[in-house]
Amino acid sequence: MASNPPLVPRGGRLGLEGAATRYQRTRRSELAIWWREIDRVLLFLVLALMAIGAAAVAAGSPATARRLSTAKVKLDDLHFFYIHLRWQVLGLAAMFGVSMLSRDNARRLGIVLGAVMLVALMLVPVAGFSVNGAKRWLNLGASLQPSEFLKPAFAIAMAWILSWRARDPHLPVIELCTGLMGMIAVLLMAQPDFGSTMLFAGVWFVMVLMSGISLKRIGLAGGFGVAGVALAYMFYENARHRIDAFLGGGTAYDQVDLAQRTLLAGGWTGSGLWLGTKKFGLPEAHTDYVFSVIGEEFGLIACAVIVVLFLVLVTRVLLRLLDEEDLFTTLAAAGLTAQLGGQAFINILVNLQLFPSKGMTLPLISYGGSSTIAICLGVGLLLAITRRNPYIKRERFSLRQLGFGK
Repeated sequence: MASNPPLVPRGGRLGLEGAATRYQRTRRSELAIWWREIDRVLLFLVLALMAIGAAAVAAGSPATARRLSTAKVKLDDLHFFYIHLRWQVLGLAAMFGVSMLSRDNARRLGIVLGAVMLVALMLVPVAGFSVNGAKRWLNLGASLQPSEFLKPAFAIAMAWILSWRARDPHLPVIELCTGLMGMIAVLLMAQPDFGSTMLFAGVWFVMVLMSGISLKRIGLAGGFGVAGVALAYMFYENARHRIDAFLGGGTAYDQVDLAQRTLLAGGWTGSGLWLGTKKFGLPEAHTDYVFSVIGEEFGLIACAVIVVLFLVLVTRVLLRLLDEEDLFTTLAAAGLTAQLGGQAFINILVNLQLFPSKGMTLPLISYGGSSTIAICLGVGLLLAITRRNPYIKRERFSLRQLGFGK
C-alpha cells in the first residue's frame, strides 16, 4: 500500500517559502505593470536634468563653501555637492515611491499633503525661523520649508476642486479656488516670499483658465492680477525692492548683473569644470544662480540644452494630455507642469537679467533640501497621475469637455 505524502503544517517552512515566492512574483508583476504604464520619456528627462544638476552643484559648491568658511570652520570645496547627492537619493526614493501609486491614491496623497502643509504654513510666522531675512522655515529636527511641499499639493487640490464641475456645473469652484489662492498669498507675503506668491498665482491662473471659464472672467482675472502687482509695488516693500532692483540700482541689481556677466563669461563652450572665476562673486552660486555657473564653466551650449530639456518636458506632458478623458487628470498634470516649468523659466530669466530676482531655485538642478524632496515628490505625483495602460485605445480629447468652444 502506498504511503500518504507527509503533511506540511500550515505556517511551516514550505508554507513560508511559498508565501515569499508569491510575494516576489507579485512585486515583479507590480513593477512590470508600473514600467509599462509609466511615461518613460518624462522619467528620462527628469533623470537627465538631475544628473546635470549634480554636475552643476559640484561646479558651484566651491564658491559657496569658501564664502561661508571661517577661521574656525573651513568647509571642503565639495561640501554642498556631497550633501546635494544625499538629498537627490532621498528625492529619487520619494519620486519612485509616489509614482507607483494609483491615480486615486496620488490624488488622496496630494490633498492630505496640501492640508498638512497649509497648517504648517500658518505656523511659520509663530514658530518659524529666519534665513537671510526671510522667515520661511520650521525646525522639525531638520529644516522644513512648507511652501515648497505646498506647491505640488496645491495643483492636486485645485484640480480636485475644479473637477467637481463635471458633476455639477453650478458649484462655485472658481470662487473656492480663488479663496484658497488668496489665503496662501497672504501667508506667503508675510514671510516675505513674493516670488512663490507669483508662482502660485501663475499656477492658479493656468488651471482656472483650463477649467473653462468665460472670456469675461479671464479678463477680470488678468485685470486683478495687474492691479495686484501695482498694489504690491506701492504697499509691499519686498515686491518694491525686487522690482526697483530689476529696473536698476541697489545690491540686488548688482547681484543679478553679476549673474548675467558670469553666465556669459564662459562663451559657447565654457571655461571648464572648476576653472571659472566670476562665480566666486555670486552670493548663491549653488542655488539661485547655478544657471550662471553652468554658463561660465560648461558654456552657453549647455545652458541651451537645459532650456530645451525643460521645453521638451513641458511639451511631452501637454501632448500626453491631448487624448486624456479624465478632467481631474488633465488639470492636475497641467498644474504640476505649470509649477515645474514656470519655476524653471523664472529662474533662467532672472539669471539672464530679464526678470526681477525672486530667490527661486532651478528645479531638479539647484542645491536644496526641502526644495529637492518637494520637486521630486511633485514629479512622482505627475508620473502617477499620467500613468496609463498602453493597450487601451483612447478617444481623442476634446477641449469642449473643459468648456471651450461653447
